[in-house]
Amino acid sequence: MKETITGAAFTEMLLCASDALEKNKQSINELNVFPVPDGDTGTNMSLTMGAAAAELRKKRPQTVSAVADTAASALLRGARGNSGVILSLLFRGISKALKGLDTFDASDLAYAMGEGVEAAYKAVMKPAEGTVLTVSRLAAAAAEEFVKAGTDVELLLVCAIEAAKDALAETVEQNPVLKRAGVVDAGGKGYVIILEAMLASLQGRAVAAEAPVQATAGKADFTAFETEEITFAFDTVFIVRKTVDKPLEGLRAYLNSIGDSLVIGEDDEAFKVHVHTDTPGDALNEAQKYGTLEVCKIENMRIQHDDLAAGRTAITADALDEEDEAAPAVAAPEKKYGIVAVSAGAGMEALFRELGADGVVTGGQTMNPSPEDILKEIQRTPAETVFVLPNNKNIIMAAEQCAPLTEKKVVVLPTKTVPQGISALLAFDPEAEEDALVAAMEEMRTAVRTAQVTYAARDSDFDGYEIHAGEYLGLLDGGLIGSFPQVEPLLSALADKLQDTPPELLTVYYGEDVTEADAQAAADCLSAHFPDSEVSVINGGQPVYYYLIAAE
Repeated sequence: MKETITGAAFTEMLLCASDALEKNKQSINELNVFPVPDGDTGTNMSLTMGAAAAELRKKRPQTVSAVADTAASALLRGARGNSGVILSLLFRGISKALKGLDTFDASDLAYAMGEGVEAAYKAVMKPAEGTVLTVSRLAAAAAEEFVKAGTDVELLLVCAIEAAKDALAETVEQNPVLKRAGVVDAGGKGYVIILEAMLASLQGRAVAAEAPVQATAGKADFTAFETEEITFAFDTVFIVRKTVDKPLEGLRAYLNSIGDSLVIGEDDEAFKVHVHTDTPGDALNEAQKYGTLEVCKIENMRIQHDDLAAGRTAITADALDEEDEAAPAVAAPEKKYGIVAVSAGAGMEALFRELGADGVVTGGQTMNPSPEDILKEIQRTPAETVFVLPNNKNIIMAAEQCAPLTEKKVVVLPTKTVPQGISALLAFDPEAEEDALVAAMEEMRTAVRTAQVTYAARDSDFDGYEIHAGEYLGLLDGGLIGSFPQVEPLLSALADKLQDTPPELLTVYYGEDVTEADAQAAADCLSAHFPDSEVSVINGGQPVYYYLIAAE
């Protein structure tokens, strides 16, 4: 029986949850019923939880408040896909509920689970039942019911898991797509696995895998000697690119005269110096007689010793580097508006930049970028307001999470495909008022129809179509056209779908696995169906999709 959970135990619970998702990600992926190869739910949830695990292993927070805060922050920045974003929202609510607590009890946990569910529902534009939202909500309700009479955290999790499993089983009836496929919701399954792993950790049935560490002789006793015993204060390390051809014996003799612990390594082009000295400036000046200084790190060992002896964390240059990486530089505004687009493929990236995008985040199907990936490009964009084009329905939520993480204003246009993003960008007018600009870009986004030609990732019976793994798979505006052994009949079926509103312009973007000749043949096939349409071919270089076709 456990009535109180410490920060260390909570950390172990979350690490075990991360391990369990990693081990079970493929079985979760297999619940994705749509036969298109995409950023599968299991992979996205595992990557998202893995971001939290990495931060927890690095920081080792002591209180449950600090653990929850560390996990929530890492989850938010590392979230992948809609399932990952929802998972991060659940933990954001949990973090707020546990704020300021050293430990938590059953009542605290039940309240936190409820707050997590509330945070997730509030953030999702159109919450759908029969998803991870339903599973987490009913699990939290069971936990809140339990604490009316119980205080055992283990039993609380048992009750929550039972309710979550019942809810998961019901998702097949709540969601028509799941019912046709006869499977439960993948995100809900992932959430059940998280709860089960947390319980297994508490009961001692699971131990998180250790991150690889180097063995040490034990913790040093920094009070065993005085600060004054450190002969030279500054640990100095630098690299010099050689510009003169002369031996380093003179430099070596000079550095030995002003310090100790000298090590010099060199090759034909550069040399690296490590030395302890009281005058690092003199060491650098002398070294520059041999070449150009490339990089330097200087640390005051006496101050570090005082901090360690007093039980404080010593400040190091490496720690400063980590802070810089965690907080990317923010470009000062040089204009009113900027554009960040998400895309994959060299041709697509070049096209977005040619049309005016300030930054392009690599991502799309099978490689959903995290909010942190998108945030870095937002921060680098020298504009007051940054428009983000996610260009994938599974990336829109991740883009929206960036708004509270930056002082810049972020406007996310819900572009669900790359052609939608390109069309919206064509309407971009840097002189327009924001409301008018958003309206114009939205109008262009919704005016384009997108066809996608990819391959079937798995055998399936979907929407009345018998799908065979490896066949060409066609979609129009997200709806399935069918599965075909050859691409020509697929294009003919697509043309039939477009006959009601024949396009004036067709643009065929061909992917990395398609030759220019094959792309031209596909364009010719479409031209035969629409002789009055202007058809163009562009090398997008995108993965996953053989063709992306914009019909306008």
